[in-house]
Amino acid sequence: MNVVGSRWMYKIKHRFDGSIERYEACLVARGFTQQEGIDYSETFSPVIKQATVRLVFSIAISCDWKIHQLDIHNAFLNGVLDEEVYTKQPPGFVDSTLPSHVCRLHKFLYGLK
Repeated sequence: MNVVGSRWMYKIKHRFDGSIERYEACLVARGFTQQEGIDYSETFSPVIKQATVRLVFSIAISCDWKIHQLDIHNAFLNGVLDEEVYTKQPPGFVDSTLPSHVCRLHKFLYGLK
């Protein structure tokens, strides 16, 4: 089994006046080390079909509903993994008593194929 590495990505969110609103950290997988047939069998990017969008718009118009926009940036992260994917312990969170152990992922991480 190939063990996928990970790294932390840091971002600073600013307010409109330029002051710092909050700090964000995200653990991302080094998916470029995954091997097809071992770590994954196919790649999938969930997108909506144009026909579905048209159908929803036509129903909204016929029912005189208001339409609002919603964009979910991390929706795919809630998906459960079908394959067994293992990652090294995240930097900064390595168990000192078991440093050679790995983590089995149950849900997606950014960067996975």
